[in-house]
Amino acid sequence: MKKILFFVSLMLLPLAANAQIAKFKSVFTLNFIRHIGWPEAAKEGDFVIGVVKDKEIVSWLEKLSEGKKFGFQEVVIKEFKSIEEVQNCQVLFVSSSINFNRHASEIVSKVGGKNTLIVCESEGATDNGAMFNFVVREERLKFEIHKANAAKFGLQISSKLEGMQAAISL
Repeated sequence: MKKILFFVSLMLLPLAANAQIAKFKSVFTLNFIRHIGWPEAAKEGDFVIGVVKDKEIVSWLEKLSEGKKFGFQEVVIKEFKSIEEVQNCQVLFVSSSINFNRHASEIVSKVGGKNTLIVCESEGATDNGAMFNFVVREERLKFEIHKANAAKFGLQISSKLEGMQAAISL
């Protein structure tokens, strides 16, 4: 019986690791917003963080932002099941279940001109319009920053974020 429990727990380890990674991505995403120069238009109404196809990130963002405000704005988390559903958000987290590089032009056009920060987890995403991209390098979770992409959307990324690029060991 002990052997069975041991093997079951070994099989569940990757799930626990994935949950921790989702938690870290959620924490970083929430921290990113504090280091962005947002135009006045983005400071009206609720502060909406949209997530495309990632229930775990949605869950963590909801837990971590519950009852919190960004300035005077309520933080609202919206889950989008597809790219077609994406609308009106200040931050858009595009999960790895969507091939951002293949759908980049569609995603960028959905949020284009709306001061939306695009956060991804796809290799090469910053080459295709994302402002932040989570990557795993040498078994460490890191993020890439692309200030020029942010500037195209009227957003300014603080240089403080470059110093925060400490990696998390997986």
